[in-house]
Amino acid sequence: MVDVGAKAETARTARAEGTISMNREALDAIERNALAKGDAISAARIAGVMAAKRTSDLIPLCHPIGLTDAGVDIEIDRELPGLRVSAWASTHGRTGVEMEALTAVSVALLTIYDMAKALDRRMEISEVRLTEKLGGKSGDWKRD
Repeated sequence: MVDVGAKAETARTARAEGTISMNREALDAIERNALAKGDAISAARIAGVMAAKRTSDLIPLCHPIGLTDAGVDIEIDRELPGLRVSAWASTHGRTGVEMEALTAVSVALLTIYDMAKALDRRMEISEVRLTEKLGGKSGDWKRD
């Protein structure tokens, strides 16, 4: 791990996003909450937040962070067709929360895949990326 002991504690937030494309049958079933495994959107939101809280258990050399906030938003996008997932994580600490936001998005997308795979095994997860980080020594950054 990188030693962050000498760094100042500051407010830090990160946001990430990603997509999952699928056939219309799977998207319609998700929207109607008609999947055999249940409500994919609610399950994915919870899974994403849980993953953000456990990021240091999943990613080697990632610092354990006490999050002050984390969340996942999921929107239906008929043009994909599929879902757009965005997540955020915040803390007041010595290191950033980019990995927590990215992990939240990734696990939320994987949860959707798992719950809808019986209707579409060709689903594709893509465009997982950091969109913004606030705070810390390097300052704020936002994707254009």
